[in-house]
Formats: sequence, C-alpha cells, structure tokens
Amino acid sequence: MTLSEYDGYRPPEKPRRSGGRRKRRGGGTGPGGADGSREMAMVPEAEFASYYDRPIVKPPPWEEPIGIYLFLGGVAGGSSLLAAGAQFTGNEKLRRNSRLAAIGAAGLGAVALIVDLGRPERFLHMFRTFKITSPMSVGSWILGAFSAGAGVAAAAEVDRMTRRRLPLGPLRKLLNLAEKPAGVVSAAFAAPLAAYTGVLLSDTANPTWNAAKEDLSFVFVSSASLASGGLGMITTPVEDARPARMLAVVGSAAELAASEFMERRMDPVAAEPLHQGRAGRMHAWSKRLAAVGGAGALFAGRSRVVAVASGAALLAASALTRFAVLHAGLESTKDPRYVIEPQKRRLEARRRAGKIDDSITTAG
Repeated sequence: MTLSEYDGYRPPEKPRRSGGRRKRRGGGTGPGGADGSREMAMVPEAEFASYYDRPIVKPPPWEEPIGIYLFLGGVAGGSSLLAAGAQFTGNEKLRRNSRLAAIGAAGLGAVALIVDLGRPERFLHMFRTFKITSPMSVGSWILGAFSAGAGVAAAAEVDRMTRRRLPLGPLRKLLNLAEKPAGVVSAAFAAPLAAYTGVLLSDTANPTWNAAKEDLSFVFVSSASLASGGLGMITTPVEDARPARMLAVVGSAAELAASEFMERRMDPVAAEPLHQGRAGRMHAWSKRLAAVGGAGALFAGRSRVVAVASGAALLAASALTRFAVLHAGLESTKDPRYVIEPQKRRLEARRRAGKIDDSITTAG
C-alpha cells in the first residue's frame, strides 16, 4: 500500500477484530446480557464528532486582553454619556471625573487590543479603509472618532486642573473653543462604542455568540451603563453623583432583564456554555453583583462607603458579563454538538415553513 504525505495527518485507526461472537437466531444469551427473545439494536447510538477530532468552527485566537477591551470600551462609552449630561447641567465634578474616566478607559482598551493583535502597526492598518459591512472596520473608526472627542475634552479638564500651566500657548484658546463640541462628539459615539462589540462577536459562526445575535448588543450597552455609573459613584462625591447613581440603577435592571431575555431566545444547546464551567460561574456572579450593586446604588446617596462598595460591585459585574460571554463562545467551538444540533433545528424550522431551497440538504 502506498502512502502520501497527507496520510501523516490522519490519526491512527483502531485495529479491526476478526471473527467474534455471531448473533444467534434462536435462544441463548447474546452480547450485553440479552436473552435473544427481542430484536437487538444494529446501529449504535449517534455521537457528535468531527473529522480527525478537529473543531467544526475554528475558535478565534482571542485571549484575556480582548475581554479587557470589551469591558473598558463599555466603561468609556458610558462615562462619556455621563460627562455630556454633566456638561449641560453644570455638574463640574462629575463632568471632570467622567471625562477623565472616558479617555482613560478608551486608552487602556486600545492598549489591550494592540496587545492581542501582537504588533502596534496592525492597529493602525485598521484605519486604512472603511468597510460598512465589517463590524471590525466600523468599530475601529467608532473608537477613533470617540477617542478624538474624548481626548480633547479630557485635555481641557487637565488644563484646568493644572491651573492653566500646560505649555499650550495659542492652542489654549482653540482648546477652549473645541471643548464643548468635543464632549458632544464623544457622547454621540458613546452608544455605538458600547454596542458594536456585541455585533462584532455575534457576526461570526461561533455557536453561542451567533445564537445571541439579536440581543447581545443590548446586554453590552446595559452592562456599560451600570459600569460607568458605578465608576462615577466611586470617583465623585455623593452630593454630585446622583446622575451616576440613576444610571447605575437603570443599567443594573436593564442588564438583568436583557440577559434573561437573551438566554430565553437563544437555542437551548447553544446557550449551555453560558451556564457551565468557568463561563457559567462568571455569568452567575455577574447577575448577583449587578443585583447587589444596583440595590446599593438606591441607598448610596447618604453614605460614601455604600457608594464605593456598590460601584465596585457594578464594575465587577460588568467585567464578569463580558468575560463570561467571551469564554462561553470559546468553549462552544470545542464540542461539535453546539454546532450540529442548532443547525438541525434551524433546518427543520425552515422545512416546516415550506422553505426547502435555501440549504444544501433539501430532500425529505
């Protein structure tokens, strides 16, 4: 027998047994303790497997830095909205703290993204083109536009904090003119920044992420709201942090509701990784902390200690939500069952609806 170089990729086959016990037509005892009086199963129970034990869907090469980026992007977007509200209501302390939080979170998130990409120039290559059908391309430009506005607004705050000691010269007048429009620009891109990562994950063949494509962005936006509200409660005195507390309470309720709604609408098999293993533990704790932090935010207007504790719980809840979704998706690529069973159910649903010409398998 001749072998090609590609045969080296094949796993070794188990040796076949010759002979063996034949099935008796009459009485007697067959394999497995059967008495021969009833028909024995000739086909073994089906098992979900893939060629050469390789994943059906290739897992994305994403690690912890992407989870950090998902979390910080939400914090940046929510903080920018808080800053814009404080800008129009004259809440100087909340405006300052939220603007600094927005640019800080955006900057650290960009660093985490660059770390995951491996080389800084890959991040710059994202801005070489704009493709409306690519969530990655659109998201890169959203991040760029947001960071530009948030950076100008934060620079104005730093200049005030240093009592105009920055060596800006004639640029200071330009900075003062651009401060308020820049705050509005960053707020305009805040919600897209928090939401596009949900689109980015769900616009893939990953079983768990794709099954949540209708609702994942709503979960991420709600998570961003409670995280930025929690951070505002930590950094701002209680007498100035009322808008942050309101955002935290609304965000907590919205995330708990959106997560529950998402799980109910997902394929039950594709949703399993969200409730199992490491991802399941993180997902469960994110719900607990969101509930505790949201309840604490209701009473944080009287106590600085309660405000800080509730804000920390909300930040942890938001981070755990992002990491739970990330790891659940990575786990769902390891078992062919998470790919095959939802596909079979979708095909059966199309057949029941009378659609038999939109899939490879069309015969009844």
